[in-house]
This record gives sequence, C-alpha cells and structure tokens, in this order.
Amino acid sequence: MGLKDSLRVMVVDDMATSRGLITQALDDIGISNYITENDGRRALQRMGSNPVHLVLSDFNMPGLDGLGLLKAVRENPATQKMGFILVTGRPTPEIVSEAKKLGLNNMIKKPFSSASMRQCIESVVGRL
Repeated sequence: MGLKDSLRVMVVDDMATSRGLITQALDDIGISNYITENDGRRALQRMGSNPVHLVLSDFNMPGLDGLGLLKAVRENPATQKMGFILVTGRPTPEIVSEAKKLGLNNMIKKPFSSASMRQCIESVVGRL
C-alpha cells in the first residue's frame, strides 16, 4: 500500500464548485481517501475526532477563514503536525507572509492543474 492509498486528506472550501475542482484533482492524482467540509469551524471540530494527514483549505471563507483555520490547527496539540496547504485565487504578499508565520506547509493558486496539485502535495508529504 503506497502513500496515495494511506494518505487521509480534508478539503475545506465554502464553495461547492471549488471543493469539486479540488477533489477532482485528488481523484486524478489517485488520492481517494478524502473528506470534505464547507465550513472552517466544522472542519476543525471534525479533525479533532477524525484526524487527517493533510488539509487543503480555501483562504476566503465566511466565519473561520483559511488563516484562522491554520492558526487553530497549529495551536491544538492533536492537529498541529497535520500538513496544511492554502488554496487561494489571490495570494497577496500579506497573506503569504502571515500564513508562513502561522506554519503553512505550502500554497497553491487557483486555477490549478492536477499536475500542479500533485507537485504541491508532494512537497509536503513526499512522493506519491
């Protein structure tokens, strides 16, 4: 069983279309062990009881945005070692700087291809 088969991923995005594009890329890569959430707060609760190896989170979400989710993940001993990739259409220098301070593993800009998503994920978890 390879990394692709054992890797558990959570996709967090408030937009169904964006969640679909991310999960489609995961399917294309061969990662099928993923769960989705449309709300940062619910995602955080779910991670506590159902830990994952990697979080792919949108930046711009109502309530708890991607940076807020990253901060909460890093502050919780049960989740702080999870890989975290921020997915955003506008990676401003301010967002990038703040995300790095909070312990972001990687970032991917929308729109992305399955190949660029694979490369982004592999930079965090290793070769798939």
